[in-house]
Amino acid sequence: MLRKTLLLLGLCALSSLSVQAQDHKTEVFGGYSYMRFESSNLNGFEISGQYKLNDWLGGVADLGAHYGSISGIGTSTYTYLFGPQISVPSDRISPFGHLLIGGAHNSTGGVGHSSFSLALGGGVDAEMFHGIHWRLIQADYLITQFASRSQNNFRFSTGIVLRF
Repeated sequence: MLRKTLLLLGLCALSSLSVQAQDHKTEVFGGYSYMRFESSNLNGFEISGQYKLNDWLGGVADLGAHYGSISGIGTSTYTYLFGPQISVPSDRISPFGHLLIGGAHNSTGGVGHSSFSLALGGGVDAEMFHGIHWRLIQADYLITQFASRSQNNFRFSTGIVLRF
């Protein structure tokens, strides 16, 4: 799955080199992600895609995967979130905020649970080269509801943003 995702992102990046669009309607983010889940530290990755409806408003699809252990027992948490993102239009430094709603799946010790999930957060992107930005930080308050109780999680991400 990860190989196919990385291959798809690479093909998108290569195909965009021939496109000379003036305004960036689409962006793809991929990078490292840290999540504080319950009392555990989970590490993983996050990928997302955004289609901009205008200069400041876009729709985002966000997928995350985090791995670690809770009390010595292996755990994995996956999130799939969708929603609006508001950005300050700028080429150099671009702050943004979003409200994403979707679901999550956690498996600890082979026992899995799925739940509603919501992320409220934002971040800052900085231009490195034309069309290539570095997401300096993305910070999200991430709510999940596994086993009929709420978990208040925090997620921090950084990585590369390709704008097409």
